[in-house]
Amino acid sequence: MAKSNDTGKNGELAARTFLEKQGYQVLHTNWHWHHYELDIVAVKENELVVVEVKTRSANYLLAPDEAVDRAKVRRIVAAADAYVRRFNLNISVRFDIITVIERGEDYQVEHIEDAFYAPCR
Repeated sequence: MAKSNDTGKNGELAARTFLEKQGYQVLHTNWHWHHYELDIVAVKENELVVVEVKTRSANYLLAPDEAVDRAKVRRIVAAADAYVRRFNLNISVRFDIITVIERGEDYQVEHIEDAFYAPCR
């Protein structure tokens, strides 16, 4: 497996562990709908939380959260809409980003709640 794949998988595991320690119940990881994917889908306090995880090594130039552009937001929102419909949920949805910076064997995790909102067409 390529180093970047390992970095991404390790970052998602660090993000999941972080969320669980904060009291989130993780429902799905890497949930797919057509060619879209939701990294983590969790619930906390009767709110569905869709989390985009961005992992980078410490020497990467672009901040991880800057990689979530308009097109990525649209894909996440479309997948979240499909998720809510697929599981027939009647619950508010929040979109978060978790950034993970890999520093050797350690990870620096930052949780950005309400990182973006669903665009109005």
